[in-house]
Amino acid sequence: MTRIHSTALIHPKARIDDDVEIGPFCVIGENVQLHRGVQVASHVVIEGWTEIGEGCRIFQFASIGAVPQDLKFRGEKSHVVIGKQNTIREYVTVHRGTEPGGGVTRIGDHNLLMAYVHVAHDCQIGNRVILANAATLAGHIVVQDNAVIGGVTGLHQFVRIGRHAIIGGCSAIAQDIPPFVSAVGNRAKLYGLNTVGLKRHGFSDEQVTSLKTAYKILFRSKLSMKESVEKIRNELSGSPEAQEMATFVESSERGVCR
Repeated sequence: MTRIHSTALIHPKARIDDDVEIGPFCVIGENVQLHRGVQVASHVVIEGWTEIGEGCRIFQFASIGAVPQDLKFRGEKSHVVIGKQNTIREYVTVHRGTEPGGGVTRIGDHNLLMAYVHVAHDCQIGNRVILANAATLAGHIVVQDNAVIGGVTGLHQFVRIGRHAIIGGCSAIAQDIPPFVSAVGNRAKLYGLNTVGLKRHGFSDEQVTSLKTAYKILFRSKLSMKESVEKIRNELSGSPEAQEMATFVESSERGVCR
């Protein structure tokens, strides 16, 4: 049974599935869709063309689906799409996409957005990502699966964060962070593999060893980036993870943190 507090303001055209809970003083806009089992605490504003997947928990004072903070935005129709089983804590802000950026800000499944996190227009966040308190994502950022971004960390527009990467708190990220690595600082530097995270996610010793070799070739040798990628292609062809790291580096447009 859907439970809506008497003080909540729900547009009659909003699509609210069964078993949704909406707390006091919430505002739910006309083009919002809340799927089964969504829990919305008090004083939450959800507006724009926003879809929130099953089982998400949204805590008090969050704002989702507001227009982007982009001076080029001209009021075009754009979206926020949030997947299943996400936890969105207090004062989180998630803004709609823009036409030049594809029109969709997207968040996958099973993510944790801690208090005061900001997800700007056209960001693409994968699954099982952790954004710690006050992590701030500028526009057009890609965060791949299982990445962890520390608190009070700022990410520049168009940066990519590879999967299973971990970024320490109070960092400033101006270039891409490859998958499987750890980084911290202003501006951030790489500090080896995210070995603790990899072991927690079930990576074998053989996989970790291959990644260590790829890391040394890319970031500790005197080879150029092109030469390093070619070396990994030839010498670590049996390691999908090493190949993934090489492909990520090779495809970088902003450059890779070193």
